[in-house]
Amino acid sequence: MIAFLRGVGATIVGLILFCFLLLLIGGAIIGAIASKEDEVKVEKNTVLHLRLDKPIVERASDHELQFLEALPGFEGGQIGLVELLEAIRHAKEDDKIEGIVLEPQFLMAGYASLKEIRDQLEDFRSEGKWIYAYSEIYTEKDYYLASVADKVYLNPAGMLELNGLVSEPVFIKGTLEKLGVEPQIFRVGEFKSAVEPLMRTDMSEASREQTQSFLNNIYQTFLTDVSRSRGIEVNELERISDEMLVRRAEDAITYKIADQLGYLDQIHAEIRGRLGLESETDKINTVSYAKYRKSYKSETSGSDRIAVIVASGDIVTGKGDNQTIGSDKFAKLIREARLNDRVKAVVVRINSPGGSALASDVMWREIVLTSQSKPIIASMSDVAASGGYYMAMGCDTIVAQPNTITGSIGIFGVLFNMQQLLNDKLGITTDVVETGELSNLFKVTRPLSEFEKGIVQQSINDGYEMFTSKAAEGRNMPKEALLEVASGRVWSGIEAKERGLVDVLGGLDVAIDIAAAKAGLELGKYRLRYYPEKQSFLEELLGKTEEEIQTRALQKEFGAFFPWVKQLQKMERFQGIQARMPYDLVIE
Repeated sequence: MIAFLRGVGATIVGLILFCFLLLLIGGAIIGAIASKEDEVKVEKNTVLHLRLDKPIVERASDHELQFLEALPGFEGGQIGLVELLEAIRHAKEDDKIEGIVLEPQFLMAGYASLKEIRDQLEDFRSEGKWIYAYSEIYTEKDYYLASVADKVYLNPAGMLELNGLVSEPVFIKGTLEKLGVEPQIFRVGEFKSAVEPLMRTDMSEASREQTQSFLNNIYQTFLTDVSRSRGIEVNELERISDEMLVRRAEDAITYKIADQLGYLDQIHAEIRGRLGLESETDKINTVSYAKYRKSYKSETSGSDRIAVIVASGDIVTGKGDNQTIGSDKFAKLIREARLNDRVKAVVVRINSPGGSALASDVMWREIVLTSQSKPIIASMSDVAASGGYYMAMGCDTIVAQPNTITGSIGIFGVLFNMQQLLNDKLGITTDVVETGELSNLFKVTRPLSEFEKGIVQQSINDGYEMFTSKAAEGRNMPKEALLEVASGRVWSGIEAKERGLVDVLGGLDVAIDIAAAKAGLELGKYRLRYYPEKQSFLEELLGKTEEEIQTRALQKEFGAFFPWVKQLQKMERFQGIQARMPYDLVIE
């Protein structure tokens, strides 16, 4: 009887979930059809409204999934960096677009991505068009972007953060000790501090040194760009920031960090004057970023192509998923681009802290083979470190932003000994029957012997030798010179260029221009094709639903401890030899 009731209960739950899914799909299809039928026509005297309040990723979806936002626990979509840059670029040449209203809202992007957007906005202004920025609260990232505007407006009751950058890594050694889990760590290089969160409760001196160095460089880029836009000397900006002199909204005006305090209606009134609208009732024609994307098509011609392969996320073996770089999938994409006669050059866009050393090497091989037949250029985004650098080092030219995080040439391995957790805390014991003395080498039920540790360390040493040798060859550097900038040390883009790890400072557009020049392609005579191909509507819907449900369940279960739970989850990817940068780097 109990089994029967269980079966009935499972069936009912299954039917409810099935109906729920049908409801989602039906609503989405209706929304998609309505979206397609709604043609976007931009009128004259229009303002492009860039409200940047969603995570900025390398590429965005072509499908409208906003209907998910109405469901409990589901968050909004994403903003594609590629699509956003294209929209600003197109708006510059669009006679119907008079200016841009920029509203950064707690920007979720790295500083290198923000610099690409900022540079594109500067180029927009070079055409004689204007940009107004407004926010109630400016974070450091928000202000970095907003400072490019002709006028920076701040809500009279608002706040503006300008007090320097900070990085605060999380250490979980204490957690592992309480759980009875011992990380057995193997690494090469004093700066290879990716494993420090597992073995320390604070930063080593080497890790602190490298973090302070690249953080200073990122901050100097911030100050230099803001100084140029605002007409304030760098030294004065440093003083304002170091002493945190902007503590109230009025202070932002006093120190010329902002231009005017005002509410939205006041900013709208000034825009009306700029557009020649006389009455308060006259409507301001605005178009959002999402709708503006639908008003035009990319203007490219010719049969020749440049393939832009976007690799974003942790590097893993196999196909991977939407959040990772799967070596099988990306090696195939690179191989197909190499064998396609229409593709005259390849740009590999990398935004990755690294991951599996083996997976990185698989993709490196395809990149090197491609370099022997056609130009292949690396474009580094926010992060291209360790395994991310492994991918780049086989390219003809490496392009990075001054505030890109890169380098971290080194590897490590971790084997977890869970004997105490299993035996003492859970009461689980095991026994072993084996055919050789080392048959039980990689099990988690006991600690390694010194002899076994030596075997694992030797494999790590061999992996480091392979990584550094290939890096030296790819960069045309003597091995000794390469080793001086290796040891797992992380560099900013500026530092990396000074040390020969990067060739050119710039964004994706610079990398594409270099690829076109090397392939002998004329501007406007080739097409850009981005890979991987975007998912179908149904694939994206199902993937989005599953991902949001899983995330929401964890957030509900662990609450404020969710970030640390995510950190523990990532340890599952620490399988095999890893080429990964130090901890999860968050700069605020």
